[in-house]
Amino acid sequence: MKALRVVPPGDGVLAALRGALAGGDAIMVSSGESSRAELPPTVEQRIALVVETSGSTGRPKRVALSADALLANAAASESALGGPGQWVLALPTHYIAGLNVLARSLAAETEPVAVEGQHFSAAGFIAAVGRMSLPDRYTSLVPAQLATLLEDPAATAALAGFSAVLVGGQATPRALLDRAAAAGIRVRRSYGSSETSGGCVYDGVPIGTTAAKVVDGEVWLGGPSLAEGYLGDPGLTAKRFVSEGGARWFRTADAGSFEGGALTVTGRRDDVLISGGVKVALAAVERVLREQPGLHDAIVVAVPDDRWGEVPVALTTSADFDGDAATGAIARELGTPARPARVLTVPTLPLLPSGKVDRLAARALALGEGRQGGTR
Repeated sequence: MKALRVVPPGDGVLAALRGALAGGDAIMVSSGESSRAELPPTVEQRIALVVETSGSTGRPKRVALSADALLANAAASESALGGPGQWVLALPTHYIAGLNVLARSLAAETEPVAVEGQHFSAAGFIAAVGRMSLPDRYTSLVPAQLATLLEDPAATAALAGFSAVLVGGQATPRALLDRAAAAGIRVRRSYGSSETSGGCVYDGVPIGTTAAKVVDGEVWLGGPSLAEGYLGDPGLTAKRFVSEGGARWFRTADAGSFEGGALTVTGRRDDVLISGGVKVALAAVERVLREQPGLHDAIVVAVPDDRWGEVPVALTTSADFDGDAATGAIARELGTPARPARVLTVPTLPLLPSGKVDRLAARALALGEGRQGGTR
């Protein structure tokens, strides 16, 4: 056994992670939201890092990762991206995506450069780029950050000079990817989770020796970057980490399929509502909605309905859209039960510190007020 040490976000995380990967104390980076009293003082020797999941749809879980898993992911990423380079850290270090940037930097023996400021901004990103010293440059962003940089010409030009820009964390709208490509930005779509040491599938293709398969519509991931399991929750560990065919797999609970040899993830399997007896995948509604003019940032949640049981409701920060046309497009492509009952304009979309949508807060917001852009 060895000690589990809580580390606050900040400049000390890199050194603490270096020590953990070298066999020292295991660490958990805490944003101050976690209850430290519930943490065990020690963990098994092979554990180097504990990551608390974002809790975007429910109670957070604590994922236990070994040094071997983290370094395997870093090596696979480096190979998939074409070689070592210097990273801009634009994501919080109490989430796996930010910690991944640090682990990749340690593996490549390069110095990461952090975007400073309480909130991500184009100016902060440009300043970080100005402090870089190596020509081969990488960064990892969530879609909202990429959109922010594309709105600033100087930030867009800086980003176009990067060897690769990983974008993950949630579904990335096709229109956003097209804008980035038109600006000469080399975007690589990253898919993974804390349970896989972060992104392990780039543009639908598993990296390194990662394996991916779809079992009964659910995406399963395997390989050396898998977590040990969930800290203090052997029941959930046994449910989500399974052995089959002589290999260990993580059941992601994501729905997906292989199309042309590439993995396509369509959303959470449990992110389905039943409206009038018909199953509706919220991710599919979001995908179609974001293709409509003025709705590139739209999100969709399920709310109770006296007549249908549940109905989808969409939220967007835009006020420039034709709600009837947008919801009509969804009805034509996905069927009438998928048509949002309302499309509401809100000042901001609720986000977690990781940049992911806070689904619980969004659902509460959908029950409030906003501009209605269409009806079912």
